[in-house]
Amino acid sequence: MIEFEHKLPRRWVGEKRVGTYNNVELGFPSILTTTDSKLGMFIRALRNSITAERSLVFIDGKILMCDKNWIRDHVHIMKAMRHWEYELSEFLNFIIDTQREDGQFYELIKQYDDWHWKKVNEDCYVMYPDDNLTLVRLELEADIEYLVVEGAMYLYRITGDDEWLKKVLPGLEKGIDYITSDKKRWDEEHGLVKRPFTIDTWDFKYDCSPDNRKIEDDTPMSIMHGDNSGVYQAMHQLAWFNRRLGNEEKAEEWEKRAEVLRENMMKHLWNGKFFMHQLHLGHEGADNLENERLSLSNTYDINRGVTSLEQSRKIIEEYMSRREKTDCFAEWFSIDPPYDHFIHYQKGQYVNGAISPFTAGELAKAALNNGYEEYGWDIISRFMELVERDGTTYFLYYPDSKPQPQGGPSAWGSAAFVSAVDEALAGINDIGVNYDEIYFSPKFPVTPYTELRYITGYEVNKTMVDVRYILKDEGMRYDIYSPAKKIKTHILLPKGKECKSVLVNSVEVPFEKVLVAQSGYVDFEISDLSGKVSIEILFD
Repeated sequence: MIEFEHKLPRRWVGEKRVGTYNNVELGFPSILTTTDSKLGMFIRALRNSITAERSLVFIDGKILMCDKNWIRDHVHIMKAMRHWEYELSEFLNFIIDTQREDGQFYELIKQYDDWHWKKVNEDCYVMYPDDNLTLVRLELEADIEYLVVEGAMYLYRITGDDEWLKKVLPGLEKGIDYITSDKKRWDEEHGLVKRPFTIDTWDFKYDCSPDNRKIEDDTPMSIMHGDNSGVYQAMHQLAWFNRRLGNEEKAEEWEKRAEVLRENMMKHLWNGKFFMHQLHLGHEGADNLENERLSLSNTYDINRGVTSLEQSRKIIEEYMSRREKTDCFAEWFSIDPPYDHFIHYQKGQYVNGAISPFTAGELAKAALNNGYEEYGWDIISRFMELVERDGTTYFLYYPDSKPQPQGGPSAWGSAAFVSAVDEALAGINDIGVNYDEIYFSPKFPVTPYTELRYITGYEVNKTMVDVRYILKDEGMRYDIYSPAKKIKTHILLPKGKECKSVLVNSVEVPFEKVLVAQSGYVDFEISDLSGKVSIEILFD
């Protein structure tokens, strides 16, 4: 039997300091190792940057907790803060409850004199005079409907509240029906979602006043891949929701629609190596480089499941190739190459070429899950060095690595890295509700750590998954404490190692050897669990 050598938490292993004085690194999620507290403190810094941007909005007699008062930012950050936040429902429910009759969702809450409501047409804002606030949809945005579905998925996995799901599901479906049918939003010829000509998912138009966020009769329109991969993911999430409620026919309908959308993406947007930035509809755009332009949503496209393994690896390889060629300190581009200018933003400024932590986090996650595990760990390690240098995270970085904090929440990038560590490096994925079913795919052998403890879950309802890991010459062991009734495993082997046998609670079980590119994995399933399971993988 492979035995653990050190119990964690502890402060010292021999003369090595491996834990902090009061275990400040602990939380949901967190990690302890027998080598150092570096990774644990990195995750803590990510948690702190997210918590620092937590705020409240008081509107229509309601108290809304939001991590930025834009549902976009809030949902992107939910992928991390769902693990420790106690109030995740009110802002999301407010956006769902205020849905427009035709299916459009609003997205942000602003003071009257912030003027966002003046930048859109009258049907895209609601006034709350008693609160001096406005509820606004920046009309050009094409990502809100699918993000609301994504947010609902995060919330439902925590609550498992079927009555709530039955109540909100018609509105969620109506939102995706809207974005895939309304003449302002949907290009019938290509069968894809469209938007005005913007930088990726951003909210300002090329060579147009930033005070104009409208869609007008003469607005140049384009098709951006990230909007469509988001809708693709939402369609599969709607299928999953329907299946949970016993609506098999509706689930299959959503899956068929998703596949048609994916086929249209591949036909019109895939250039053989990645998704082109924008497919312009009846206008020339800014230059002739759109097919060469690598934009941040390519990383999201992979993690939303729209690409095959081969396509995912091609996108990752494009980032790796550009890393070797770029003058920037990292390849985590908001967009590359940038435009000569995009309204008043020059090259390397804001999302016109600045280096993006949310791209980095999503890229690390994609790499870890698609056979580039060492590259994924390398991205995490490099960003960890930035956080150690600055003491925190920033929204964007200049090409020379100086922080560029203006323009958005640092929490967005922090959340992407929390998710990369939690769901890809630790490989703990809740595929049911409250971790009653887990997809377990840890990649710890690519790190320098040979003994560690990783903890995740949902603090709000005291749901915990506690994993202990040790790697030795003869094999490796994972002890998993969780509420799971079923665990699907896909466990990375150390490079150069072959699996001889797998023991579950000291009993040998059948397994399948799987190659993801050149990376070896061991796959098997465990069911009928009762709180703890011990997995030993013995090497040849």
